[in-house]
Amino acid sequence: MISGLLVTTLIASTSVAQTAEVKVIAANAVKESVLEVIAGFERASGHKVIAAWGGTEAIAKRVNGGEIFDVIIIAAPNIDKLAQDGKVVQGTRTDFAKSGIGVAVRTGLPRPDVSSSEALKRAVLSANSIAYSSGPSGFYIVDLFKRLGISEQIKDKVKQPASGVQVGEVIARGEADLGFQQISELMNVKGIDFLGPLPVELQNITVYSAGLHGAAPAPEAARAFMKSLTAPETAPIIRRAGMDPA
Repeated sequence: MISGLLVTTLIASTSVAQTAEVKVIAANAVKESVLEVIAGFERASGHKVIAAWGGTEAIAKRVNGGEIFDVIIIAAPNIDKLAQDGKVVQGTRTDFAKSGIGVAVRTGLPRPDVSSSEALKRAVLSANSIAYSSGPSGFYIVDLFKRLGISEQIKDKVKQPASGVQVGEVIARGEADLGFQQISELMNVKGIDFLGPLPVELQNITVYSAGLHGAAPAPEAARAFMKSLTAPETAPIIRRAGMDPA
């Protein structure tokens, strides 16, 4: 009869033998929450997660260019497009967080009112320079300015940094006075003041999703990691990062 100690040793040995390295690439908007999930997943599973970060558009371009990861975490529509293109396994899209768009100014500048459509419009028209992202929030802001009827008036003072460049850092460096990006990307940036979310009537929500790469080197460990993104204990982590569970 095998002793309890030997059984424990065999189980531990099997666990070590089955550990894997999971390569994850994720949007900057979810970095804070995903890092915390990674830490818990590694402790619980024994797997090692190697993470890379970027903007949604830049990540999609890298995947389409042939880079291979186990898990891709970007805006849901982009996951769907990668699935259509055969880069993500169909049916593996896992929605786990959603984020609204926020507004910020450089620390030391007057804090304009952005609590209503008219107030936001006045703030944008009064700003000397404006920045918005090259990702989902930026695409929406471009359309929003058109709907507010101010695109032509502000066209010479807008800045759209490359995908993955943080708008908060652009503001903090003095390259723009007013900026728009996902709330989670503005909340904790030094050198800026977060003014709040877009007014409710103008707000746009981006859902962030994970997908399994079609050529994932460690698919089973990757699926386990994706499952951890939607575990009940992950919800408060997501909320602390300025987002809501999807």
